[in-house]
Amino acid sequence: AIARALVHAPAVVLADEPTGSLDSATAMEVTALLVSAARSHNAAVVLVTHDERVAAHADRIVRIDSGRLVGPAMTANRTSS
Repeated sequence: AIARALVHAPAVVLADEPTGSLDSATAMEVTALLVSAARSHNAAVVLVTHDERVAAHADRIVRIDSGRLVGPAMTANRTSS
């Protein structure tokens, strides 16, 4: 699925709960592969997840609750931006 998402060199890859049905070890492997592949293709990844461990791979985190943005966006070092 990751290869299919990147085969046409998109500028943005949308991933809605890409690890939702995976065990935690496989989820971390898939997340690392997705992020690495997107970076090597100079693509942005917009990823939706409920898993904090998956979110930790992001350069920027935006939290949404009940359809509303909650708090400031956070960067990888977890400072406000």
